[in-house]
Amino acid sequence: MRLLNVGTKQLKDFMGDDNIPEYAILSHTWGEDEVTFDGLLDLFVKSKLGYTKIDYCCQQALEDGLEWVWIDTCCIDKSSSAELSEAINSMFRWYQNAVCCYVYLSDYFQSTGSDEVGNASGFANCRWFTRGWTLQELLAPKTVLFYSRTWIYLGSKDTLCKTLSEITGIERETLEGEALNRTSIARRMYWAAGRVTTRTEDLAYCLLGIFDVNMPLLYGEGEKAFFRLQEEIIKSSSDQSLFAW
Repeated sequence: MRLLNVGTKQLKDFMGDDNIPEYAILSHTWGEDEVTFDGLLDLFVKSKLGYTKIDYCCQQALEDGLEWVWIDTCCIDKSSSAELSEAINSMFRWYQNAVCCYVYLSDYFQSTGSDEVGNASGFANCRWFTRGWTLQELLAPKTVLFYSRTWIYLGSKDTLCKTLSEITGIERETLEGEALNRTSIARRMYWAAGRVTTRTEDLAYCLLGIFDVNMPLLYGEGEKAFFRLQEEIIKSSSDQSLFAW
């Protein structure tokens, strides 16, 4: 696992789960000017729009007493298909093991707290709730903290639980930490329905952790990825509700 140091903004590889330090993790939606693995070394990196959320994340982690963060845009070398495959198959666990997950809502400008957010339609309309990858990023971590575009704290998964359940259709018990395997496969598929990803294959790949399966990534296979996902689920579960989906 590769982590970003919040002070130096330098990356470091950690081999083996026992050697990974405590870290915070970022959940966000991708924009047009992100800071990538290679781009982090660019002399003009701070001028990129995507650098703002990295800086916000690092500052918050520092305030929370953490030295390391994981951010998908810059902590994965996407030019390596092997590394990308390993990262996607490990991602649910990485979010699960994080001390906390910061959710950055780049299209939410309101600067008020939990009570007001719960009654604000703008919160429910955030792009973050429509993306495939952010489903596991809501479910996997124990502590999820929401921030506005200007990094104003809006509330946590706990304080916003009722609102999050209404927006996502995910039962409050699940949001409060009930094991995912207590929910039927069909219901978990329902949570993902309507969410979108940039690449067709990612509609399947983003669900690997939610169904606790692993499989190789084959970008270019299109919708076949979802059929492979179903096959892997059938191999690992006796839940027949998948066939009703």
